[in-house]
Amino acid sequence: MLRNQINQELLYPKSAADAVAIQKNLREEIVLQNGFSDIKIIAGIDSGYDPTRNLIRASIILLKYPQLEVVEEFCEDSVVEFPYIPGLLSFREIPAIIEVLKKLKYTPDLLMVDGHGIAHPRRMGIAAHLGVITNMPSIGVAKKRLTGQFTQPHYAKFSESNLYYKNEMVGVVLQSKERTKPIFISPGNMIDIRTSVKIVKSCIIRHKLPEPTRLADKFSKFTN
Repeated sequence: MLRNQINQELLYPKSAADAVAIQKNLREEIVLQNGFSDIKIIAGIDSGYDPTRNLIRASIILLKYPQLEVVEEFCEDSVVEFPYIPGLLSFREIPAIIEVLKKLKYTPDLLMVDGHGIAHPRRMGIAAHLGVITNMPSIGVAKKRLTGQFTQPHYAKFSESNLYYKNEMVGVVLQSKERTKPIFISPGNMIDIRTSVKIVKSCIIRHKLPEPTRLADKFSKFTN
């Protein structure tokens, strides 16, 4: 259930240049301060692809917080309409994600997206883009670095280092599990960096990924 109406022009750019212009404009609307008083439901969001049929599967898992109990899950397949272009991933995935958000029974208090927030060359990764157009708090949790520099954190669980891009701190590199590669956490919208890291840590149980995005990733897989 969305909190506001989505401007369709922000979802369907006419070209890559148009998409970049949209990102630059939306960047001005990002709020990096906590815009919530309480979090009771977190939405884990991820997308899977079936390239043979040109399909995307948008997956959303709602979990009670801090219990991390699943309260709702929904996924839907749709045709991919935007080409793969580095830095413009959100235009491939967000239209499908929006359609799933519309069908949820419950409204999440926070979106935790498999992807980047402001740790993006134009500060507009998928978590930031989604957070701004829905006017909802959002966090990006990515498996790989998109941009920026960092020092490898120690291998002990929950060791971390800062991620910088052009001398600006844009996120945190977190060793979420021993003997694995770290994850990359960055705020998307209506939340600050330290709160983003705190919430992600509280959602990590036994696995490398926090439960919201881990379950959404699992749910988004095409099995045939």
